[in-house]
Amino acid sequence: MVAPAQGCGRGAVRGRRPVTTLILGANGQLGRALQRQFPDAIALDRSKLDVSDPAAVRDYRWDGVDVVLNAAGWTAVDAAEDPANHAAVRAVNADAVGYLARAVRTCGAVLVHVSSEYVFDGTHDGPHPEDWPANPLSVYGRSKADGDTHAGHVTKHYLIRTTWVAGEGGNFVRTMAGLADRGVSPTVVDDQIGRPTFTADLAAGIAHLLDTRAPFGTYNLTNAGEPVSWADVAAAVFQARGRSADDVTRISTEKYFADKPGTAPRPLNSVLDLSRITAAGFSPRDWRPALTEYLADLD
Repeated sequence: MVAPAQGCGRGAVRGRRPVTTLILGANGQLGRALQRQFPDAIALDRSKLDVSDPAAVRDYRWDGVDVVLNAAGWTAVDAAEDPANHAAVRAVNADAVGYLARAVRTCGAVLVHVSSEYVFDGTHDGPHPEDWPANPLSVYGRSKADGDTHAGHVTKHYLIRTTWVAGEGGNFVRTMAGLADRGVSPTVVDDQIGRPTFTADLAAGIAHLLDTRAPFGTYNLTNAGEPVSWADVAAAVFQARGRSADDVTRISTEKYFADKPGTAPRPLNSVLDLSRITAAGFSPRDWRPALTEYLADLD
């Protein structure tokens, strides 16, 4: 049985003992990178703490926890559109953040919550600043926007918005590398624009905010570099694997999804403004050398 909640770590305690960090969603792509970035953290997957269960969150022993890194979430964007999944999507991406916010708000821990550019409709002309109004197009996007609102109710919070995540596990970059290696020539959309984010860089940026005690609030955090399309990323992967960029066929989002009913609408502009994270002293790596390093680690 889990011991009753007894309050979290307090600021004065930090001067007397090491900071205790909790990683939620520890087995996901970001969760695994966070475990490498914070090797002394307590790493919990869903089997150890189901954040969508209000009783489990309420009854967790929060005593001594100073930082909560919430990397848990429903990330199957298309599956989220299925009405049968709506309740589960909201439970993980929105309601769970509210439960965590309540737990840490009453006892003084810092909440780090990871969100997505899917909270935007992608019609903005230029990189989205942190305060751009949310207008999600999809069920997934709405659930993330609602989760953002819950996180904002915590005074000591970092809300991290990111895009196109690639780490240890299934993701677009790994899929493209596999197709390239098998001699497959894919068709990829060329009108959704953004930047890849590699989980090692995402975890490092989160650590920087905590280590430097940057002002609380919302931060966009992706890799830097020239914004590109998904097709451009695929072409870069193919070239790195010894294939031609021409092996990637380009298509519009509208045409690609024309015969795929039930898929989630995507924001065409996924570019996030990195000015605030840069001003906080963290300079994200250009996505191209980060991609090269990532692909080398796959071999």
